[in-house]
This record gives sequence, structure tokens and C-alpha cells, in this order.
Amino acid sequence: MPPETKQAPVSDSYHGVTIQDNYRWLENWDDKQVRAWSDAQNVYARTFLDRLPHVTEIRKRVTEVMTAKTVAYYELAARQGTLFAVKREPPKQQPFLIVIPSLKSPDTTRVLVDPNLLDPQSTTSIDWYVPSPDGRTVAVSLSKGGTESGDIHFFATETGKEINEVIPHVNTGTAGGDLVWTPDGTGVFYTRHPRPGERAPEDCNFYQQIYFHQLGTATQTDRYELGKDFPRIAETEFEMHDKSGTLLARVQNGDGGEFAHYLRSVDGKWTRINDFRDQIVQATFGPNDDLYVISRVKADRGKILRLSLAKPQLEQAETIIPEDKDTVVTSFYHAPPSLVVTQTRLYLVYQLGGPSELRVFDLKGTRLSGPEQLPLSAVGGLTKLDGDNVLFSSTSYVSPPTIYHFDATTGRTEKTWLASPSPVDFSDVEVVREFATSKDGTRIPVNILRPKNAMRDGSNPTVLNGYGGYGTNITPGFSAVKHVLLEQGFVYAVANLRGGGEYGEPWHRQGNLTNKQNVFDDFEAAARHLIARGYTSPAKLAIEGGSNGGLLMGATLTQHPNLMRAVVSHVGIYDMLRVELSPNGVFNIVEFGTVKDPDQFRALHAYSPYHHVQDGVKYPPVLFLTGANDPRVDPLQSRKMTARLQAATGSAEPILLRTSSNSGHGGDTALSEKIEQTVDVFAFLFDRLGVKFHSK
Repeated sequence: MPPETKQAPVSDSYHGVTIQDNYRWLENWDDKQVRAWSDAQNVYARTFLDRLPHVTEIRKRVTEVMTAKTVAYYELAARQGTLFAVKREPPKQQPFLIVIPSLKSPDTTRVLVDPNLLDPQSTTSIDWYVPSPDGRTVAVSLSKGGTESGDIHFFATETGKEINEVIPHVNTGTAGGDLVWTPDGTGVFYTRHPRPGERAPEDCNFYQQIYFHQLGTATQTDRYELGKDFPRIAETEFEMHDKSGTLLARVQNGDGGEFAHYLRSVDGKWTRINDFRDQIVQATFGPNDDLYVISRVKADRGKILRLSLAKPQLEQAETIIPEDKDTVVTSFYHAPPSLVVTQTRLYLVYQLGGPSELRVFDLKGTRLSGPEQLPLSAVGGLTKLDGDNVLFSSTSYVSPPTIYHFDATTGRTEKTWLASPSPVDFSDVEVVREFATSKDGTRIPVNILRPKNAMRDGSNPTVLNGYGGYGTNITPGFSAVKHVLLEQGFVYAVANLRGGGEYGEPWHRQGNLTNKQNVFDDFEAAARHLIARGYTSPAKLAIEGGSNGGLLMGATLTQHPNLMRAVVSHVGIYDMLRVELSPNGVFNIVEFGTVKDPDQFRALHAYSPYHHVQDGVKYPPVLFLTGANDPRVDPLQSRKMTARLQAATGSAEPILLRTSSNSGHGGDTALSEKIEQTVDVFAFLFDRLGVKFHSK
């Protein structure tokens, strides 16, 4: 039996509706009773998970795959002929920063910053890094324990030694952060969060502003630049025009996809190019004192405009590439850019409903021959080299990430040694892309990975994954450890749901704010499609998702408890009436809405998983996973949902909560903890879906 959980009813009134909350007390992590309850839940979960059949075999196989001596390279940056990259190399616990003097041979690489050596506990991680224009110095944001609360450290590229002063509190898990160097490399513009005493403690991860720091000086004397009028939930990133010294700042209004852009001239004057409502989602410098922007004005799928830096006025912009009615120009915050401009070329990443492709144009917008690319794949990681040449990454569900070099002069695409060999062979897996039909008739892509010998007789253990939010594109991604499921006869499916950006901003808007129920209907349709097509049955189906996808798990569980056999939910959101009160929850209002608005409250309350758990319903088994230091989704969400389900369920199926004490939202979790999380999830799935592990 799960630990006993006391009920302490608290009532709130929203627009004339009274809501009772029996587990409000579990929100207070500073309360010793809450920590004791969480510890007891961990003991209960461990008692169940550690006794599952095949745990030993699953741990052996998962560890074998996840610690295999394979490498991955990502977040590339080029400076003066030298490349930098983040490298992941199991069995090291954390990725590390390397220098690549030459692409001709891997023998020239060397480690620049290794968090595994900086912190024996393996809880320090690299949030991001920015090399100086000459490549001699690198600024690195380092944070601990999954908090994503990063300070900037400076390292000399030649020696790897830390130099200069530390700039505190540049990055947070809520607003993120960024930095850009001056062209001469003597100073940096950076995102500054409030220092202690400047604002109330609860505001220290908000009110991000732009400051300037001269290397070699005290950070207390740094110069304010811009941001006093930014919204509380501003999120900022930079680009510097190396020739003129003009600075571009891209400011997002929370997480809803609204951007404002500002230019700073060398004399310190700031000019706003567009406001949040102007539908400009990305801008970047061109080679001729101009600016190229992605606009959604009368072009929901995106078009490319060109502005003069001398007069950056949108009404005078020239359309270079019009909207493509069949594809979408992608755009993300704090991700490799989807628009890169070289000396004579434009490189654009287009979204194709999940998969993506890289297209090439001249500066007038004429399409040119582009690089060779994998079918049903995702491209990204665009990195400018000399002239018009670029590096880009490409991956698919069955092909590990690889960095390719595209020579614009010859048109040749060459695979570099910056590749990630797979520790498993996916030749026994095929990928098919089918379409489910949602409640309102919308076609929903479902990407299905299946063993080539799989029969469509309804007997396959199947995992369905989904997300559907923030305009985020769910693209083909390679996961070697997923093969552990596939080699045991599992089918693994990923649905491209509304709320994402796979088909443009309308696709996003159809799944956010008061339209959020569409996302859950889409996911239900994907599950029923898998059943109708004979891939699986309700008795063999599990669903899995994380973060916003955890909300999806909670909504699907409470709306359709008989649709699946098991649920795995990572770092999820469940109490939609109080999520906006958490630090990162404020950033999410533009995506989910607020209880202060009557219509949005009604929509939130209509699907909020926590409020739709019903006493006596026979819920399927659920494994909740969360991190105690999660800055993005407060662990209180998982605690409250677990308590409510444990008290309400009319079945004997387990409702488990697994809390990692030294991790956060998941991206910077140590390898050893990732392995243990995966073992627990897989053992849970094998057991609940009735799958016996067969040693290979």
C-alpha cells in the first residue's frame, strides 16, 4: 500500500466556481512533512520497482547501450577557422566542451571545459557557451544539480584555464540566458537577472535585462543597457554584427512565441525594429549591412523579408522568399537558427509536418541546389564556415546524429567524422508514417517504429509518445536505448499533435489557450489509430510523455482511463489552476492561459488532470518521475497528482512517484541517473504490458 497522505482541504473561488484542494499542503517543499512524504513515496516506489521481474537483465542491457563508447557532437560554433562543440562520451556523466582545430582529423581535438573534472559529484553541467570572435576565449554558463541557474565562467582556449571574473546569475531555468562578445573581444553583453536585494526573492528569476561587462572589471560596475521596460517574463538572446559592431537583441514574451527585436548601434543607441504583436519571429544579419527576418504577417507558415540596417523599418521591407503553402519556416528560441545568411546564400530549415529539410537560396530568393539529406529526417545545427559553406546536422529515427559539410561551390555533401555511431543495429526496424483522424476531422501524423517482423494482430506491446505545445516541432530523433524495447518486440510511436508548429502557427494556435483540448483529442485519435490498425490493443498499449507531454499524459489518463494499460509521465503539469503561481508557470500563461480570465479559467478547469481524477475509477498503473530541483515544472505538480490518484483509484494498480534528488527537468541529468530512470521505466513497461525479457 502507498504511504498515507493526509487531506487538508483548502477552497478557492474562481469566477463564482468553488474549487476544493485537499493536497495544497504538498506544495510547500520547505515543510519537513512534505519532504518526509516525498521520501516515503520514493521508498514505496523502490519497493515496487526493485522487485519487478527482469530488472537485472534490463539494467544490464540498458547500461550496455547507454554507456557504450559512442560519442555525440552538438552545439557547434566556428571562430577564425577553429570549431568548438559539446561532446557527449559515455561513460562520462556529463557532456563537455571541446576544441576542434581541424575537420580533417579527430586526432587534433582537445578538451576545453570538462564538468566531470570540475565537480566530482557530476552535478555540474554546461548550459551553453559562446566563443570570442577570435576564438581565444570562451564564455561558459555552468549550473549545478539540474537547476539551470548558470554563472558565466571564462576559459582560455589555448590552456583551458579559467580566467577573468565570474558573472553571476546570467542563466535561469525559467528565462534562460545569453551572452555575446564585442567584436574586439574585450567585453560582453549579457542577460542579467536581479541581484539579491534589488528585487523581492520571488522575482530574482524574472525581469531579465541587458547589461555590458568589460573584462577585467568588477561585475558590480557593469553598465545597464536595455530592459527596464521588458515584461517580467522576458527571455533574450543576441547576435553581433562583427563588422559594424551593431548588436541585435531578440526578446521573447514568455513562452508563447511572441518576439520583439532591438538594434544597438556602436554609439549606444537602441532602436526597436518590431513589437511582440508584429509577428516577426527571427532576425539575422546579412552580408551587406542588411537584416533578414522571418515574418508571419499574412503568412502563417513564414516568409523572408530583407531590411536595411540604416532604416530598419518593416513597412519598407522587401519580400525575398514568399510563404510556401506546403511547408513551414521553423523558428525556435534558444535553438540553432533556422535562417542562416552567408556571403551569397540563404540557408533555411523547413518543417514538413515533423520531418524537416534544409533548402538553399541566393540573396534574391532564387532557390538553388541544396545538400543531400536523409529521408524522413530532421536537420539543424546550421554553422557558418568560410564563404558560403556550412555544417549541418541530420538524424532520423534509425540513423544517429551526424554532422555534414556542404560545399556551396561544388554542391557536394560530405559526412564528417563528427558522427555518432550507434551501439545497436537498427536494420531490423522499419519506420512508417501514417495519419490518424482526430475528433474534428484533422489528420494527425503518427510516426511508427516497428520490428520488421511485427504482425498487425493487436498483440504488440506498444508505447505512444506525444507533446503538442509551445509551437515546438517534434522531429525525428535517434535514441539507441529505444532499441532495447524494439528488440523485445515493442512498437514505438510518436504523434505530431496540434499545439506544435509542424504545420505552422495555425497548427500551434489550434492547440493552445482555450483550444488545448484539441491536443488531447489528437492523442486519443493516435492511440485509437494504432489499435484499429492492429498494431496493438488497449491491454498492450502504454503512453509516455514529459513536461507539457506530462500534462498530455494526465489529461489522457483522466479522460480515457480504459484506453491504455500503463502510463509513464515525466516532470509533468497536472494542476492547471495553480501552475501559473510557480516561477516558470508565469512564462507559460501565454501558452496555457490564466485563471484570471473567465474563458481561459473555464478551459483550464475543463481539462486540468488534477481536478478530473474521480473517486472509484479503476485507473491503470502510473509511474510519475520528477526532479527535486526542476526549475521548469515544479515537482509539487507530481506530488499532488500522485496523492490524488492514490486516494481515488478503484483498482489495485500501483500509482508510483519517483523523485530524483539531484536532478531537474532532465536535460542535464547525470548519465548514471539517466540509466536508473530508464531501467525503472522499462521494467515498469515490461511488467505492466506482460512482456518477458529475452536475452540476445
